[in-house]
Amino acid sequence: MRIGLIAGEYPPLQGGLGDYTRRLALALAELGHEPHVLTRFVAGAPATAHEDGVHVHRLVTAWNWETRRRIEGFNRLFRPDVLNLQYQAAAYQMHPAINLLPGALAKRTPTVVTFHDLRVPYLFPKAGFLRWKSIVAMAKGASACITTNVEDRDTLMREGVREVSMIPIGSNIVPPSLAGFDCAAWRRANGIADDRALIGYFGFMNESKGGETLIRALSELCRRGLHVGLLHIGGQTGDSDPTNLVYAARLQRLAVELGVSERVHLTGFLDERAVSEAFAVCACVALPYRDGASFRRGTLMAALAHGCAIVTTTPRVTLPELVDGGNALLVSPDDACALAGAIERLIRDDALRAQLQAGALALSRRFRWDHIAAQTAEVFTRIAGVAIPAEGK
Repeated sequence: MRIGLIAGEYPPLQGGLGDYTRRLALALAELGHEPHVLTRFVAGAPATAHEDGVHVHRLVTAWNWETRRRIEGFNRLFRPDVLNLQYQAAAYQMHPAINLLPGALAKRTPTVVTFHDLRVPYLFPKAGFLRWKSIVAMAKGASACITTNVEDRDTLMREGVREVSMIPIGSNIVPPSLAGFDCAAWRRANGIADDRALIGYFGFMNESKGGETLIRALSELCRRGLHVGLLHIGGQTGDSDPTNLVYAARLQRLAVELGVSERVHLTGFLDERAVSEAFAVCACVALPYRDGASFRRGTLMAALAHGCAIVTTTPRVTLPELVDGGNALLVSPDDACALAGAIERLIRDDALRAQLQAGALALSRRFRWDHIAAQTAEVFTRIAGVAIPAEGK
């Protein structure tokens, strides 16, 4: 099956949507499909590229009212059996044109929208309920929708969207073997004392991820006399969402006000192996999402895949797979004292830390990319009415 994947961002641009699209495309190619990714032009990156059966076309100069014309040209040239729009508002520069595309495209080519989250984008001033209506219209205009979590699936179904499938995401970072990796040498190279217990945080900082709670929890742990530091793994802001810059600056000011700025270590953007090495030096990973833990969060998927001892926030909807004390410690959102208490438990209790690490690895096996690609291909096949390859490459 020839599959057109429309992605607002794609490597080398930094962002979870782009990383997800790349992993999905590679897994679809491994199953015997022919993925073509249409994405934004990036200075210094080739306009067309190939990676392990994935064809990348950087033909879009900006996401705006010209986008439809670009995609229709792509459609005529490559004639995909199905188009899959990977949607997250920030990845498309918050432009409303993208919300109108599925209904127009689906008239000629079966079009599936994968919603990475349903947070309402800022489309234009004082839009009010029209912001949410634009998302619903987008979903109803598509041939089918995919959500990455139960809560988004249920939300769309309540809005009357009939063709909705829930397919989880996987970790965008595939852990390599770290045989021979020297944690002490890594610390020396990064100027971090051997006796400083590192609390890991992975991903960009934005309002929904509880950065302020994490900084306040770090301050509370220092007040309790623990020798701890916060290791922010990866870039702080990404390439798509400009609000991350403002929020990162706010967190820096808060760390200075609370006297913990010297304990916050920033790695900056890292390649995949370096991310895995940074996870390896952490005593635990804290992901205090303000809206609760969700399997739509690539940062949570990465921490699970690396077998980290995780502290995160209680999900808004029941997730039976996420077991408090079994594969994570769960605390209430926006509660710095509770977060600090859970982190302190993990730092002081080696047995609990080992238990959570084993539980995280076991849970991560449910989110393998070959499984995700197979489920996604089944949706495409049903919508496009083409045959699935008998076997992969």
